[in-house]
Amino acid sequence: KAIHSMEMLPSLCFIGLCTLLVVWFLKLSSGKSKPAAKPHLPPGPWTLPIIGSLHHVASVLPHRSMMELSHRYGPLMHLTLGEVPTVIVSSAEAATLVMKTKDPAFADRPNRVTPDIISCGGKGLAFAPYGGHWRQMRKVCIVELLSSKQVKRMEGIRAKEVANLIRSMTALNGATVNISEKMATLSNNIVSRAVFGGKFPQQEEYLRELDKISQLMGGFCLVDLFPSSRLARWLSSGERLMKKSQSRMQHIMSNIIEGHKAARAASHDDDEDLLDVLLRLQRDDTLEFPLTTESINTVLFDVLSAATETTGNVLEWAMSELVRHPKIMSKAQREIRKVLGQDRAIVDNNDLHELHYMRTVIKEVLRLHPPVPLLPRSAIEDCKIMDCDMVKGTNVYINVYAVSRDPRYWKNPEEFKPERFEENNMDYNGTYTEYTPFGAGRRQCPGILFGTSTLNITLANLLYHFDWILPDGVSLSSLDMSEKFGITVGRRYDLQLRAIPHV
Repeated sequence: KAIHSMEMLPSLCFIGLCTLLVVWFLKLSSGKSKPAAKPHLPPGPWTLPIIGSLHHVASVLPHRSMMELSHRYGPLMHLTLGEVPTVIVSSAEAATLVMKTKDPAFADRPNRVTPDIISCGGKGLAFAPYGGHWRQMRKVCIVELLSSKQVKRMEGIRAKEVANLIRSMTALNGATVNISEKMATLSNNIVSRAVFGGKFPQQEEYLRELDKISQLMGGFCLVDLFPSSRLARWLSSGERLMKKSQSRMQHIMSNIIEGHKAARAASHDDDEDLLDVLLRLQRDDTLEFPLTTESINTVLFDVLSAATETTGNVLEWAMSELVRHPKIMSKAQREIRKVLGQDRAIVDNNDLHELHYMRTVIKEVLRLHPPVPLLPRSAIEDCKIMDCDMVKGTNVYINVYAVSRDPRYWKNPEEFKPERFEENNMDYNGTYTEYTPFGAGRRQCPGILFGTSTLNITLANLLYHFDWILPDGVSLSSLDMSEKFGITVGRRYDLQLRAIPHV
């Protein structure tokens, strides 16, 4: 029997092979099961099993490593970060297609675990998925939180807080000042007064947790790289730390909201801070998507995180560049002091429209040091960009750091030269995609006016009231300008300067 079975084996194999050929032919002829055409993806560096392209970009400063890679692979570069397909955009032409021409197709945010934690499943604005809820929250932000009445109220807040800063620094009488700490404190005070009407309970604890979350968000978190892996979730300390900080912040904010409600009920003051506005909208209950306490918490997190760290970072970069370029600082000071004259206690918003050169200084700082170097988008649908297929669900990051230092658009791009903005009318409102420090299109930062107003009034006062020099023993050549990467990019080391009161 065994011999008979062995003799039958070739015949059975032949019959089986013929059957497979017939099935294969029928599938081809039916056309129903044709394999999908392989998408034509943008070029990218070679990959490794499991980690993909991570070894190319997992550096201390990924926006810089991505910029270097784009010089080899072009304005659209495909990376596989763990198991997540990602495209890096590094030219103004490609950025125009993503943020303008095909903006609706890229209006989503990357679907990542850690942002989902801090946004309570997308209940805020910054990390909310594109859709009805996001459109409602953006409208609330623009129409209610940034209304003309609120903008006017914030002008007074900025003026008072900057005046407090100037008085405190004048009292030091030429001593060394930690500019990084001062700018962070100033931006925190302005935002807390705008949102809560003053410093809020447990503010320092809340800001410490906010800083922890910023650092976690700035790195490569294991669960974001391998979202389908249970092992990655089990091993990820980042997710656990994120949940811990988020829980503490939610608890602090919930207590603040309850205290605010009680204080408002006992008050007859018609002046509303931003939290009052959100609570009024919650009481009115006229929105399509009701404002819960959780969603108010999340919106306040978006406002506090976006308005504090970014503003403080840009101001410390501005002072860093000015002290490195004494001639530029002197030119800006001469303009301010000539326009404003002598014995001004405080430079306010009414004075700023005549300070043309100082505004070019801020534009140049934003070009060299964009607050968020990698702007996140996600493809809502399959589409094409520059003859490359962009598959639905692909994460897209516009490397504004690379675009704003591209020699095709900027002469001597590494040079700090505010005069380049005297030669054109370029602004930072998203009109010119070679210069988009605040993004463009549907996902553009809605707080541009609030942020830049703080930059202008603060820098004007610092330059009007003080002459700035490096501390004794520190030379221009030894001034460290290295970066510290996070959601935003700040200085790696605090900036220390001497503030000499100007007489």
